[in-house]
Amino acid sequence: MIVIKSDPEIAAMRRAGRVVAQAHEIVAGHVRPGVTTKQLDQLVEDFFRSQNAIPAFKGYNGYPATICASINEVVVHGIPNDVPLEEGWILSVDIGAFVDGFCGDSAWTYPVGRIDQEAQRLLDVTEKSLFLGIEKALVGNRISDISHQVQTFVESNGFSVVRDFVGHGIGRRMHEAPQIPNFGLPGRGPRLKSGMTLAIEPMVTAGNYYVEILPDNWTTVTVDGSWAAHFEHTIVVTNDGPDILTAVL
Repeated sequence: MIVIKSDPEIAAMRRAGRVVAQAHEIVAGHVRPGVTTKQLDQLVEDFFRSQNAIPAFKGYNGYPATICASINEVVVHGIPNDVPLEEGWILSVDIGAFVDGFCGDSAWTYPVGRIDQEAQRLLDVTEKSLFLGIEKALVGNRISDISHQVQTFVESNGFSVVRDFVGHGIGRRMHEAPQIPNFGLPGRGPRLKSGMTLAIEPMVTAGNYYVEILPDNWTTVTVDGSWAAHFEHTIVVTNDGPDILTAVL
């Protein structure tokens, strides 16, 4: 069942989204060669504690950290560690938090120092696909209108969208109905209504879309070793168009 949120519930989700956005600002200010993803994880955890926010990921099905930190060919769910970041890498950071009982969820992919032109193009296309998908989150459209918009743009630029992981509804739980694939034909799935809250999150690879999960049961990598980018916002569908809840105001 897709839960339509009331105005007070959306206000709470906006507060959660704001905390997540501020956490990304902190991460963005610290991503550089020599920093470790475990250090970034601690920064976000400390910030959440200062805001009385509860990490959405830590403890979720046993996940051990506050953020997901996915380097290069890691698509999603990379576990923070003590390996220093290196110049030229890319780092996808997924952050989720509960505030006042509601969840905000956002991911961003950051360059580590100077990156090459093709890596930058991967980031640019993935970020653009997110906002193009959000533009389709209109009352009366269907879920797959978002999916089709993302896939069409990504593939027109020579990249691939991951099929094994999808976006999702969000609210009192991090994952609610409906699922939001980043691929598919338009005009399918539930019709969008005002008050629906969605986490739209293109995951894009420079090679093909096949992925595998490593033995830690979390870290998900591209099978062909190609690099991947991940961008995500939590939004609410309104009669005036989509409203991003995890944007920095």
